[in-house]
Amino acid sequence: MSISKIGVIGAGLMGNGIAHAALLAGFDVVLIDAFEAALPKAVATMTKNMDRQVSKGSLTAEAKEAALGRLVTSTDYHQLGGADLVVEAVPERLDIKEAIYKGLAPVLGADTILASNTSSISITKLAAMSGRPEKFIGLHFFNPVPVMKLVEITRGLATS
Repeated sequence: MSISKIGVIGAGLMGNGIAHAALLAGFDVVLIDAFEAALPKAVATMTKNMDRQVSKGSLTAEAKEAALGRLVTSTDYHQLGGADLVVEAVPERLDIKEAIYKGLAPVLGADTILASNTSSISITKLAAMSGRPEKFIGLHFFNPVPVMKLVEITRGLATS
């Protein structure tokens, strides 16, 4: 399986950083948040952080513009159609996560991998809630995501 389109749910600190890192790695990214107002703030934060990278010489201005050109923001899960990987990065509340997974069920393709950035909830438990336990993993990124080149990958009992 190859991955070209990544969805990130949650435009807060972690979701923003995950989207930033994925964009710089060359992926198309769809950043979803329940709150429309969070999306321009997230784009502004990514732009500011990429500008800092440009000023330090670790990123070219052209690469920054290309990365931001691969970003789509939305409040609509349907924008995640065709995503190869979707990373949920929302607060550590089961009710929120479960509602998201239910909303994603009709949108995600059969081969789409669903991941949670959780650091405290059982991946097996979340996988069962997702309705697609065989395609569910934990991807626990460390903050700040664009700087920390580290991610913990966790599989649940039913992960294929």
